[in-house]
Amino acid sequence: MIDSRNTLDPVSAVPPGADFTIRRTNESDKPWIRRLLRQYWATEQVLSRGTVHNVVDYEGFAAFQDDEPVGLIAFLIQGDECELITHNSMADSGGIGSCLLAAARNEARARGCRRMWLVTTNDNTPALRFYQRRDFDICAFHRDAITKTRVLKPELPDVGLFGIRVRHEIEMEYLL
Repeated sequence: MIDSRNTLDPVSAVPPGADFTIRRTNESDKPWIRRLLRQYWATEQVLSRGTVHNVVDYEGFAAFQDDEPVGLIAFLIQGDECELITHNSMADSGGIGSCLLAAARNEARARGCRRMWLVTTNDNTPALRFYQRRDFDICAFHRDAITKTRVLKPELPDVGLFGIRVRHEIEMEYLL
């Protein structure tokens, strides 16, 4: 399906029978996106490779169950690359995260991107597992990147998931 912007319809990323829908984010989504970002990241800003991103200003897709938001993916397309800025699913399983990723991949391909990439922190082993299972490759290791960027975002914790010290960024890519 094609929407008015000549890109793929995000609904095509949702399998038949799923109990959620996906649509593009819009201005009316900003309040809940702000709440979600503060809940997950303690701030509305996300940091990657030394750049501070104000996520509410980015393009994205949202997943909804019974008109309630249950997932978000925000991205930045520059040239022929698509950077995933944040990707959150409020469900531990059920395909919401995978379908949001598929919608973003479809969008990136439709807009001529050759590469989709993201960074995550060294403690985020669930993200490393999730993306590798979806054919992303680890393409770079940025030693002490988090240690250095705490100047820009001092609220970053010293210890993250599973009691792991948060110090490095791991870059992952998917070639479109």
